[in-house]
Amino acid sequence: MQVDVDMSAGFCFGVVQAINRAEQLLQKEDELYSLGQMVHNEEELRRLAGCGLQIVDKEDFAGLKGKPVIVRAHGEPPETYEKAREYDIHLIDATCPIVLKLQERIAKHDPENEQVVIFGKEGHPETVGLNGQIGNRGIVVEGEKDIEKIDFQKNVMLYSQTTMDNDAFQKLEHLIRKRLAKQAALKSHNTICGQMKRRKPALIEFVKKYDVVLFVAGKNSSNGRFLYEMALKHQPATYKIRKADDICPEWLEKAERVGISGATSTPRWLLNQIAQHVKALME
Repeated sequence: MQVDVDMSAGFCFGVVQAINRAEQLLQKEDELYSLGQMVHNEEELRRLAGCGLQIVDKEDFAGLKGKPVIVRAHGEPPETYEKAREYDIHLIDATCPIVLKLQERIAKHDPENEQVVIFGKEGHPETVGLNGQIGNRGIVVEGEKDIEKIDFQKNVMLYSQTTMDNDAFQKLEHLIRKRLAKQAALKSHNTICGQMKRRKPALIEFVKKYDVVLFVAGKNSSNGRFLYEMALKHQPATYKIRKADDICPEWLEKAERVGISGATSTPRWLLNQIAQHVKALME
C-alpha cells in the first residue's frame, strides 16, 4: 500500500509563526496564556496545553494583572489592546503579518462616508478583529444570502477575511457589481491569503491520485469543513477524521493508494502520525 501525506497541507504561515512564538516563550516563562484557541485543532491544543499554554478570554483579564498573554494569528480589535492596558497585562502580539496589514488598510477607512464590506464568517475571530478597526461599523457578508445588507446606492469598499474561498469572493464581487446603482462605485480588494488561494486547487489535484483520502481537521475548523467538502466532491472515498483512532480499518481494505490531507489548522506532526498509523494497520 502507498501512503502519502499532502505536501500542501498543514499550518499556514501565520499559524506557524504564532505557535513558534508561543513555544519560544514557554521555554522562558513560568506562565503563558493564549487569548482564545491558538488554532482550531484539538490535538494541537492538547499538545500546547502539555507545554503549559493556558487558554483565556477577555473576561479573564481582571485576574491576569501583569501576566503574559499572547494574541493568536487571527488578530484582535483595538478594544482588546485597550482592555489589556487597563488591566496591566503584558500582551504579546502574534497576529499574522498578512492579517495585520489588512487591519491597517481597513482602519484607514471612514465608515461614516464609506461603506466597508467584509467578506467573512460572522463571529470568526479574524473578521471580528477586522471589523473592530472601524468600530464594528463594517458590513460582514458571508455570501449571497447576506447581500441585502449592502446599500447599493452607495460606494462599496470590498475586502475579504484572509481564509475565505477565492471563487466565492469573485462571485460576490460580481453580484455586487451587478446590483450597484449607476452613481455608486465598487473598489474591490481581494485580500485572501495567497496560500489559501493555492490550497483548494492543490487539494483537488491531490485527492484525484488516491483510492481513499483521510482528511484531518478539528471539529471547529471552518477551513477544515470547507476543504473536506471540496475533497469529498472530487473523491467520494474521503473520510474526515480528527485523530488516528477515528480511522475505520474497513475504509482501507481495498485501497492501494491512501492520501492524507488536512486543514490549514492541522499540524504536520499529526498528519505524519496518522500516516504511520495507517501503515501499521495494513502490515
